[in-house]
Amino acid sequence: DDQSSLLTSDPRQERAPTMMKLTVGRGHRAATTVARRLAHVPAAAAGRLRVDDKLKAFVDDELLPGTGVAPSKFWDGLSSILEDMAPRNRALLDRRDELQAQLDAWHRANPGTPDPTAYAALLESSGYLAPAAPPFEVCSQHVDPELALVAGPQLVCPVDNARFIVNAANARWGSLLDAIYGTDVLPGDRAGAYKPERGAAAFGVAHSLLDESFPLEGEATWSDVTALSVAMCDGGAASLQLSLASGGEASLRDGAQFVGFLPGVPTARSVLLGKNGLHVELQVDRSHRIGATHAAGIKDVQVESALSAICDMEDSACTVDAADKIVAYGNWLGLMRGELSVPMSKGGKEVLREMNGDRTWTSAAGPGSVTLPGRALLLCRNVGLHMYTDAVMLGSEEVPEGIVDAMVTAAAAMHDLQGNSRVTNSKTGSVYIVKPKMHGPEEGAFTAELFSRVEGELGLPLHTLKVGVMDEERRTSLNLRQMMAATKERLFFINTGFLDRTGDEIHTSMEAGPMMLKADLKGAPWYSNYEESNVDCGVA
Repeated sequence: DDQSSLLTSDPRQERAPTMMKLTVGRGHRAATTVARRLAHVPAAAAGRLRVDDKLKAFVDDELLPGTGVAPSKFWDGLSSILEDMAPRNRALLDRRDELQAQLDAWHRANPGTPDPTAYAALLESSGYLAPAAPPFEVCSQHVDPELALVAGPQLVCPVDNARFIVNAANARWGSLLDAIYGTDVLPGDRAGAYKPERGAAAFGVAHSLLDESFPLEGEATWSDVTALSVAMCDGGAASLQLSLASGGEASLRDGAQFVGFLPGVPTARSVLLGKNGLHVELQVDRSHRIGATHAAGIKDVQVESALSAICDMEDSACTVDAADKIVAYGNWLGLMRGELSVPMSKGGKEVLREMNGDRTWTSAAGPGSVTLPGRALLLCRNVGLHMYTDAVMLGSEEVPEGIVDAMVTAAAAMHDLQGNSRVTNSKTGSVYIVKPKMHGPEEGAFTAELFSRVEGELGLPLHTLKVGVMDEERRTSLNLRQMMAATKERLFFINTGFLDRTGDEIHTSMEAGPMMLKADLKGAPWYSNYEESNVDCGVA
């Protein structure tokens, strides 16, 4: 697009002493732009590095205080990494182009349906298929249980929208009743004032789900329960006793599923149940307008939902210049400090949407308490190797945006690691960076080395930075085991994605001829093979 109308300087802004035109290619920003004011970092500290003045002020005045990292150390470290790794980043992109040119030429020379044997030979001879990895084990250490042990939902949310990202962080717990009542899980009208009949139907669905996951002894069901009480046993342990409409009592079939409670009179105010590392909270209040309609006084069923959330600087975010990146970086910093909040209007009142605290119950197993996170474990998705930025310049050249992302993301997370946060994100001392759009194990090895360099410059222990590999490019899919081997000390997930993976399949095979319609792609053999191979590699 013609961006010339956007290049007119604003007379209200201070004019730069020198203006410089930069032409950017490779398709990621094919437009001529005018560099904004750049603050000159002292040459003794950062060599040829120059930084957008507002970005530098953000890093120096907001990001770094409290981390123990001096601004000169940060910028000198970034400059050192860029001097060494920016040319190698460019070489990896050139290698992509080289391989793609070979594929394009082969398809033009061999029109029609490719011969599988000849095509496989091309992939092997060109280096598109990497040599098989020797036997290895993924040996990432200090990975939080939300990623290492418990299977649960994961959100993706643009980090540049503060309200959205706070909601995503708080999505660790959600109302099962709201999810049933307010959606098409139930037929009929859900608009307007609360409808008791629809509310009763929502409870019916919730009872069935409780019966499935937390069954009661004998023939009793959760729809029979009229009261929840807690009996204290010897040694400080407690048992859950459920009164039934028949006049009898029932218990959980598996008493160990009773995890915790909040005492109340005459019944518990809250009962915490657990299964497979996930939890459900039954909130009891007969005086509440919803609790008053339920036989046992249950006002809500809270379900542990999004165990983790990707705070996205890539696909779902829109960060095209330094000002946008400062917003994204600032929100990530606020999350890592536990202080990100958003004022908003709700129901005619001004409220402050902020990050939830942890939740604590009296332990059912004995003296003490049970505390569970009130927020999803937060991961940060940086941009891919193909993205460049003029917010930081090395001489007259733009730099790989992902290298800048890694330094800023890690530095912000130091507030969490060092206990400077109001709430804790990682309880194991790790920082989780999701890396998208990587093509093959060479780029995985590059990312692992980049993370080591960042750790060294910021004074973090080796392998603090973990990597989540987005398996969304064909060269990564076909070499996934080799990619895992290249990142084995840092790897915490290998993730599939239909849209990006399909897009790369189209891009890679553009010269082969017309592609299937989108609706047919998910039923294509290559797509099911892609999904199954990802799982096979992950569990091997």
